Amino acid sequence: MHERLLGRSGLSVSRLGLGTMTWGRDTDAEEAASQLTAFTEAGGTLIDTADVYTAGDSERLLGRLIRGIVPRSDLVVSTKAALNPDGPRSRDASRRHLLAALDASLERLGLDYVDLWQLHAWDEDVPLEESLAAVDAAVASGRALYAGVCNYSAWQLACASTWQRGDACRVPIVSSQVEYSLLARGVERDMLPAAEHLGVGLIAWSPLGRGVLTGKYRNGIPADSRAAAPHFAEFVRPYLDDRCRRIVESVSTAADGLGVSPLSVALAWVRDQPGVASAVVGARTAAQLADALSAEELTLPHEIREALDDVSTDDE
Repeated sequence: MHERLLGRSGLSVSRLGLGTMTWGRDTDAEEAASQLTAFTEAGGTLIDTADVYTAGDSERLLGRLIRGIVPRSDLVVSTKAALNPDGPRSRDASRRHLLAALDASLERLGLDYVDLWQLHAWDEDVPLEESLAAVDAAVASGRALYAGVCNYSAWQLACASTWQRGDACRVPIVSSQVEYSLLARGVERDMLPAAEHLGVGLIAWSPLGRGVLTGKYRNGIPADSRAAAPHFAEFVRPYLDDRCRRIVESVSTAADGLGVSPLSVALAWVRDQPGVASAVVGARTAAQLADALSAEELTLPHEIREALDDVSTDDE
């Protein structure tokens, strides 16, 4: 698998990442082990998790698999902090919470450090300088090697990046993780140009449009799909409207013409968009992941990219 530098940093990441949001709940230990093995054997390195994924079980399971299956040195482990669903505030980017969350993540993972630590959300109640001072402390202590943000808007990214670049002793922001797919192209208006100007690499989450771009919902909602699960139904529902159906049909037509799956077409489109360092795929099963890994061999013809651009561009 090809690797790319993350922004203007020296950190190389595989251009497909492995997401673990469902590990420990919808994806059991056996499936997770199969996924991690297949991913690393294909040359993948970037593993994405967070302290709140399945109430910490995602990190615990990943930690056990790292110790039992894959050498630590073969992976770029990324986790996040700032969400606090069980606390008085749903977001807490205070220095106290962030550093405690990082320590808890490292304990669950069984690691001394993570390669990339991301602020999971903007917290309007905490001064940004305080949150970023926690980032500096984490890197200075060796508990994290690089820093990024997740789900920030373009202006929020600009504030964070500019503040950190204002002093050579501060840790630069090297990544911004955002939702990006043929169904969610809003980041192109301001996030993409902002990230390029700031030297920040984009990590795309949900590059398959929350699973809709696989084509699995063309004829209804399968009983074993995320849209049928109580904890994911509302997450998928916004992408089941007429506009998204038109895009899915275009992706499926392109896939038929190329002799590949709709998943491969949708994933290759995001992966090769300017500014994208990696696209994170969260598969429920090893079979789904195998389909995603096959996209590594696909480069979309220019004519197909243009057609997909046209059908998915609107006033979103």
